[in-house]
Amino acid sequence: MKSLSGRSSPRNSPSFRKISSGRTPGKEGRTSSAFSASWFRSNRIVLWLLLITLWAYAGFYYQSRWAHGDNKEGIFGNESLNTDEDPESEHVHHRGLIVDEGTILVKSNISRNNADAVKLDVVLTKKGKDTLSPLTVLLKKRNKVKRLRRSSRRGALGKKVKPQHTENNNIEVQEVQEMQEEDIPMSNSSYGFLVGPFGSLEDSILEWSPEQRSGTCDRRSEFQRLVWSKKFVLIFHELSMTGAPLSMLELATELLSCGATVSAVVLSKKGGLMPELARRRIKIVEDKERVSFKKALKADLVIAGSAVCASWIEKYLDHSPASASRQIVWWIMENRREYFDRSKSVLDRVRMLIFLSKLQSKQWLAWCAEENIKLMLRPALVTLSVNDELAFAAGIACSLNTPAFSIENMLDKRKLLRKSVRDEMGLTDDDMLVMSLSSINPGKGHFLLLEAARYMIDQKPSPKDVSVDGLAEKDEYYHSVNNSETYRLGNIGNIKKLFSDSVYKNEENLKVLIGSVGSKSNKVRYVKAILKFLVHQPNLSKSVLWTAATTRVASLYAAADVYVINSQGLGETFGRVTIEAMAFGLPVLGTDAGGTKEIVEHNLTGLLHPLGRPGSRILSNNLQYLLQNPSARREMGIRGRQKVEKMYLKKHMYKMLAQVLFKTLRVK
Repeated sequence: MKSLSGRSSPRNSPSFRKISSGRTPGKEGRTSSAFSASWFRSNRIVLWLLLITLWAYAGFYYQSRWAHGDNKEGIFGNESLNTDEDPESEHVHHRGLIVDEGTILVKSNISRNNADAVKLDVVLTKKGKDTLSPLTVLLKKRNKVKRLRRSSRRGALGKKVKPQHTENNNIEVQEVQEMQEEDIPMSNSSYGFLVGPFGSLEDSILEWSPEQRSGTCDRRSEFQRLVWSKKFVLIFHELSMTGAPLSMLELATELLSCGATVSAVVLSKKGGLMPELARRRIKIVEDKERVSFKKALKADLVIAGSAVCASWIEKYLDHSPASASRQIVWWIMENRREYFDRSKSVLDRVRMLIFLSKLQSKQWLAWCAEENIKLMLRPALVTLSVNDELAFAAGIACSLNTPAFSIENMLDKRKLLRKSVRDEMGLTDDDMLVMSLSSINPGKGHFLLLEAARYMIDQKPSPKDVSVDGLAEKDEYYHSVNNSETYRLGNIGNIKKLFSDSVYKNEENLKVLIGSVGSKSNKVRYVKAILKFLVHQPNLSKSVLWTAATTRVASLYAAADVYVINSQGLGETFGRVTIEAMAFGLPVLGTDAGGTKEIVEHNLTGLLHPLGRPGSRILSNNLQYLLQNPSARREMGIRGRQKVEKMYLKKHMYKMLAQVLFKTLRVK
């Protein structure tokens, strides 16, 4: 190293040591920091760009969390809300013990490979006036203790359940079982024979199952263009396997298939559709109030699927800005005055009403005129349709057809399915299977159907001590039955034992298949009256078949020869099962009321009969006519199928829905 004089200095010289000791490591660090600060001061643009980038990232991050409902305490410092997405909502079959307003639901795991088997274990309701509600226990004996012990260790919506509750649960389960055994004899009774479900047989013959469905949206349709990237909230009033919940389930599936985001608010989780919602990846908003209101406010459109949704709509509008009413479409699927009365306070606060039939629309508009209710927009008419799965199985052209599953191939498979299912039922080619699939309650007229069948079989009057005169006609009875009372005849194994105690070869040609055993909407007193009636009618009971509630109905339609829709009172609002039966080429015998008379053309696609007891005689004559005239059955069935292909396929319904969406979707 050279000194200041220009001469070299040795490394250990004083001058060298002085220079090197003058800059310690600490000073070097401070010098580096000073240099960095000075660099940022001289490059303020870069500094501001970094700050803006970090701020934008944080903003998008929290906005994304808020949009997905993850607004727990700590994000903005506000009070924590219940999250609208339960991490278990997509795996409902793993849920243990759920406590909700005094109701305990113990649910078992539901096999994804057997969607037909109803494995809801036990439903216990809070006691009122020291009495236990007469609900049915659906509990497999070999798994009962194990499941109850496991469920007692699980939390209920994040809350721990005390161990001593297990003993109480076991006691209540035993009480319900004892009550059920007293009410429904398990032997020495003749009610008929339980058949089905035939989901596995259906899959093996058709070589296709709904689980293989990957989406059937028509990418060229106006409906797809309107819903793409939009957010929808669908309101289910319940999850029973009946018309309204099934229609909303299929709407949610189609929206997802067409690129929309769908969230479902379920007002009552009773019923068998929860596993189906999980399988189709439909997100459930667990909270029915604050979180669901927030989710609805952020949606492009809210679609409510029943008049029963009135209470939720009213609360939502009361807690939301005035503009919220402009994003609600209300698809009303009921036709009785009681439903109008419970919903009339909010009919004029929603954007648009949708009705199922002309008669229903006319009736509701007349009631609105009586109450001086002015609607925002003219109501729309959107009829229900046959979904692609059933159209596919029926051999009707749909989005599921491929070269390997052509219409001709599906018609051949349907014939094979018919033969296989009828063999399982013990039917011959000479037997005419008459089917009625619906909830078993007075409004559906099952007793009157059985009475019409009895007229054909033995022409004897009903014993007075077991007569159910007027059950279908008396509104006071129809409305007095507690809506929470549902009839579930134990698990499937026990039901088969119940109905198969006296199975033997039938000689009569008429067979009557009634569903749906285990439906949430079944009425206990009405079902018991029918069973009591059948006990005293041995000839009739030989011809009666029962089937459990299921979404896999293609096999049942394929096996049937005639369909009966015997709804009483105002009749069916529309009758989804009516068009499904027609799609399979079945003539329909229906009451001359409601939507049925709009669908069924008398003497062309079926036969109509009056309401009530007088209609039973005419229904009996119509059954006798079709039994003796197979060619008439075929001709009516062909014309009914043609009408479905012309008016009631999925493409027809979504074309009508597209018109509604065009008028109501919020433009951002």
